Amino acid sequence: MTALGISITEPRSQLSVTALLLPEKAPDNAAFLLAYLEQPRVVAGIHAMWTGPEISCPVPSVDLEGQTYARPLPAENATLTPQPGDIVLSYVPPRMWGGNPNAIFDIGLFYGAGARLLFPIGWLAGSVVAQVVPEQRDEFAAACGVIRRNGACDITFTRVEI
Repeated sequence: MTALGISITEPRSQLSVTALLLPEKAPDNAAFLLAYLEQPRVVAGIHAMWTGPEISCPVPSVDLEGQTYARPLPAENATLTPQPGDIVLSYVPPRMWGGNPNAIFDIGLFYGAGARLLFPIGWLAGSVVAQVVPEQRDEFAAACGVIRRNGACDITFTRVEI
């Protein structure tokens, strides 16, 4: 039996891991990612400022305009304290953060202990939509540490079967 997953790569840090999607726990959020990743996507990633050990990958607004998948997402398999290996999809409604007229969809790559979803706008539950396979979590953490030291990068997300 095959399962759906996401390949997450970034060459400079040697990030190359697979995350297993959790559609049974986060169906609407997994459906968003599957629709968004109908084709491989390159998303800017940067180490998060407030949430701790996270590489934040906000989905570009241009990828959302006019798309049926770009709709409000419920908190599913919700967390305020992501664990190492969690891939968290966060949804922020329009005008909630600094008056931004666009909704924000952020793919968070959580790689270490002590993470929290506390932002300047307050606590915001995110949906654990996928998890890096256990045998790749050390490699994942090491590569995310390199990204933290190197700064902004481009991360490629691709749908895969595992």
